Amino acid sequence: MKKYLVIGNPIEHSLSPKLHNHWIKQNNIDAMYEKKLLKEIDIEGIIIEIKKEKIDGINVTVPFKKTVIPFVDQLTALAAQTQSVNTVFKKNNKIIGDNTDIIGFELALKHINYDVKNKKIFILGAGGVVPSIILTLKKLGAAKISLSNRTKKKAENLKKIYSNLEIIDWGETPDFNMIINATSLGLKIDDEIKLDYADIGPNKLFYDVIYNPSQTNFLLKAKQFGNQIANGKMMFIYQAQSAFKIWHNILSKIDNETIKLLDE
Repeated sequence: MKKYLVIGNPIEHSLSPKLHNHWIKQNNIDAMYEKKLLKEIDIEGIIIEIKKEKIDGINVTVPFKKTVIPFVDQLTALAAQTQSVNTVFKKNNKIIGDNTDIIGFELALKHINYDVKNKKIFILGAGGVVPSIILTLKKLGAAKISLSNRTKKKAENLKKIYSNLEIIDWGETPDFNMIINATSLGLKIDDEIKLDYADIGPNKLFYDVIYNPSQTNFLLKAKQFGNQIANGKMMFIYQAQSAFKIWHNILSKIDNETIKLLDE
């Protein structure tokens, strides 16, 4: 039986096992998928287990998308460009780090028919998924990308890769058409992002990368002020579909049953 894992810290919120095991069963694959809470010190050991074929593949979530890079043998072009890895597998005796967040985010925007072309985008956070989001937005023709992070140095590190990124002080809000919460603020029920929703006004898109809970305080408040909202569920599903294809060479089905599965 093949074995797959999602690794992260925290990890209890992850619905990856639910989704992957659904597809594994649907396609009669002899495999299992679990979640594992790790510390940074454990990363090398997990990669060694893939080398020894005790584990067949891993998904990587917060905060290890960058940490995992020194331990893989090779990065795909997209993983190298973003310096972010969320899918790891063994091929031709080499451990490969790949990035399916980019396609996940692009397809998620298509799913809600949102066109970022010539739009002003404001990103909160500078963590592992953010380079993938920036790359997608640039590819789709966003007019301007502004970013704010609690630790300004992390934001400035991203500016070294994406020179036309505008860095905003945490707590300040530029003019935008779409705002993306890519922080972990929202995983806990009392988490709050301090924004002046009344001043921002209506008819913007508030997008939260978090998908569990399905409506964070960030989204609930945005909705009250007449904004369009979307959580990270479809991005999560599409990135998982792409990882599943890498591992099993099967394009898994995304239907209402799959989507509802994550609402339970």
